[in-house]
Amino acid sequence: MGEDTMLAALHGELTVHPWHDPGTVSSDAYSLFLARSSAMAWLTEAAPGSPGGLWGMNDAGQDTGTSPRGPVTRKLWFQVALTGPAGADQPLPAQPFLSCAGDAAARIGTLDLHALQILVPVPVRAATGRTATPAVMKLLQDAGRFADPDPHRARRIQITLDGGQVPSIVQAAPPMLSWTRSWDQHVFACDPAPAAQDADAASGLVPGIADHLWNGPGHHRATIHATLAEWSLDALGWLVAYLAEAAAAHGVQDPLVLTIRLL
Repeated sequence: MGEDTMLAALHGELTVHPWHDPGTVSSDAYSLFLARSSAMAWLTEAAPGSPGGLWGMNDAGQDTGTSPRGPVTRKLWFQVALTGPAGADQPLPAQPFLSCAGDAAARIGTLDLHALQILVPVPVRAATGRTATPAVMKLLQDAGRFADPDPHRARRIQITLDGGQVPSIVQAAPPMLSWTRSWDQHVFACDPAPAAQDADAASGLVPGIADHLWNGPGHHRATIHATLAEWSLDALGWLVAYLAEAAAAHGVQDPLVLTIRLL
């Protein structure tokens, strides 16, 4: 299990471009994501001690057909190993990560995203409560990207934060929600209380995140309902980084699988 692994699974419907014939094209999800990461200077070269970048490429793929668990809902997935600077000054690079994923998807086809499932390593932070770390302040500054939103683009969402075999997320969830409401941002508004503990936004999503990549299988989780300013990979990336900071501020130290789906 790699504590620096970040993996995003995009669930929904993918209408492949007519000219993107898997039997003839020279590109695929892996090569497109790799090239886009490199073009944006977010890729760390695969050589010992290589400087720069935010991640090294691990793997990627496109799903079709069915599985023993039923119809495959996952259409594309991307996995990286984080290499960027650690510490309290930077949030997880979830926005650039999902931006690259979206750019790769757009080269393959038109994606109708129903749900995002993402494995994230929780940043190592001292328990800070409401204390504003530099990473939190950067996220609040970045939230200006969504200033003056179109109210018609707001969407109701369900979010499950799953700690797998580690129970810390269950106790952390209620104060995390209070923490998210304590900052002046207009991207994400969560409901006052968590949903029932057996509610799981990941239900029916096939395949899920492989157990060996984290503390799986899923077991200890908290589910909340909320409103997101817009249903886009840009907003979802910001939200993932924000929730990772909330978890870190309340004592969660192990990787989480976050599942975010439209209601």
